[in-house]
Amino acid sequence: MINDNKDIAKTLKQAKTIAMIGCSPNVYRTSNYAAQFLQEKGYRVIPVNPGSEQINGKKCYDSLLDIPSSIKIDIVNVFRNSDYSAEAVSDTADWKSKTGQDPVVWTQLDVSSPEAEKIAEKHDLPYIKNRCIMVEWDRNFK
Repeated sequence: MINDNKDIAKTLKQAKTIAMIGCSPNVYRTSNYAAQFLQEKGYRVIPVNPGSEQINGKKCYDSLLDIPSSIKIDIVNVFRNSDYSAEAVSDTADWKSKTGQDPVVWTQLDVSSPEAEKIAEKHDLPYIKNRCIMVEWDRNFK
């Protein structure tokens, strides 16, 4: 688990592409705002939401596993209710097996669950628990 602020800053500094599970097409939802914020900071944000074809002008995927494996994902940002966080981490473990990539799982505030943490640990996935990615960006780079 990644808890140290220096490691979080390093994660954000090295990342280029963020898959956002639970990105909303609704501009009034925090996940949509976060996606726009991250895009403005230079990240490539790939929205993942089975109910949308496009969010903020970007192609949206039904599942993390539907993203072409040729795309390197550095962070999987989970923006879903904690009831679904284990599923998101399982998908990330499957992504790791499928692509050989080792993205950081980043759970937003109150999104982590004990089951999700166990899955991440079992699959040696770097894991950031219950932290707002925008707040952490501001804390480290503003």
